[in-house]
Amino acid sequence: MTTRSTVDATRRGPARRGLRLHPAQTVVLGFAAAVLAGTALLSLPFATTTGTGASFVDALFTATSAVCVTGLVVVDTPIYWSSFGQVVILLLIQLGGLGIMIFASLIGLVLARKLSVRSRLNTAAEAKAVGYDDVRGLVRGIVLISLVVEAATFLLLFLRFVFGYGYSLGDAAWHALFHSVSSFNNAGFALYSDNLMGFVSDPFICLPIAVAVILGGLGFPVIMQLRKEFRRPLHWSMNTKLVLWATVLLLVLGTVYITLIEWDNPETLGALDPGARILAGFFQSVQARTAGFNSIDIAAMHSESWLGTDVLMFIGAGPAGTAGGIKVTTFAVLFFIIMTELRGEGAVNIFGKRLSRAVHRQAITVALIAVAAVMAGTLALMFITGLDLDRVLYEAISAFGTVGLSTGITYDLPDAAKLVLVALMFLGRLGPLTLGSAIALRDRRILYEYPKERPAIG
Repeated sequence: MTTRSTVDATRRGPARRGLRLHPAQTVVLGFAAAVLAGTALLSLPFATTTGTGASFVDALFTATSAVCVTGLVVVDTPIYWSSFGQVVILLLIQLGGLGIMIFASLIGLVLARKLSVRSRLNTAAEAKAVGYDDVRGLVRGIVLISLVVEAATFLLLFLRFVFGYGYSLGDAAWHALFHSVSSFNNAGFALYSDNLMGFVSDPFICLPIAVAVILGGLGFPVIMQLRKEFRRPLHWSMNTKLVLWATVLLLVLGTVYITLIEWDNPETLGALDPGARILAGFFQSVQARTAGFNSIDIAAMHSESWLGTDVLMFIGAGPAGTAGGIKVTTFAVLFFIIMTELRGEGAVNIFGKRLSRAVHRQAITVALIAVAAVMAGTLALMFITGLDLDRVLYEAISAFGTVGLSTGITYDLPDAAKLVLVALMFLGRLGPLTLGSAIALRDRRILYEYPKERPAIG
């Protein structure tokens, strides 16, 4: 016998469930809310040194760049933004680097000492965690890693600014804090008008920042596993092995490529001594992994260097960290899929384990959506600005890869072009799969299958 209350509850059930957001939707909305809040704060009159307030588009662009840890700028950060504005940018970088849901979970742990199932699901979705049983440990681990790396970087930079450049204690502390947070979070914001070009030959500035960038780009899952099982590589997951191998390979290849191409360029590496040239080449290879600092003039680099950097920026670094791009794991999976097809094998095997076919589809989807987004953004920028392809493509990939490197055209872009870059930064930070799954309200289960047929390929 069905009672009236049972019928009412049944009717209300789907409606209530329909109001609940998918974890991916929550992540997207969280990032959007952070961007809007940052835009509002940066629009305040006292956020700028002139006291007039930034325009909506400039505030939106800067807030998006900070939350999405990109580093592209349309105004001179140390000159245009006041101390308040710079603090806002720093907080947005830290918030965006940690992750909105992870930060919210941290607040929940501090205030309530527990997390709801919904909070655990949202946090696990943002951190790319396999399960959500130990999300409290996950949140604490991520926050601890961030604080330790940023503190170590801060200390090294602080000492160098004080004893190497004669900064006052206050100035040294502020510059060290800002750049340590910006480097670990792969943001690329700097408190110098020429970014870090003034420190091009200083290893005591460049190397701590580069190491922080690399660690942030590895991704939290990799760092946490290395912390627990550093001496037991046989226990490392496929994700950890792929990230480490790809990171080392791309860093070496990027360093060699950029250094060789720019070696005799008098406007970049050519004016430096050999040791400084190698340091600068390595530093730029690291920054192309989505950090965005530059110790040489990007606009003066050869077009061949731009193209090579395009590739590095598009690939990016590790997943579930502070980096962007399609991620090195996606690139590695596609490489192994191609090698498997060329060898005529049926299954993709990596490090002695078989790759799930679902991962095949995910990697292909991410790569193709990324290519489509970059191409659409490049075409839009070319139509709006009329600039050459090489510069516009570089800017579009830098925005989508949340890198922040620029050939110098960002400052002079019209508002419409800035909004295109805002969309690319937002999509690149969240990832095509996260944004796509956020748009889909529910998973669709097909209860039937069509007969198979094979079209001609190639």
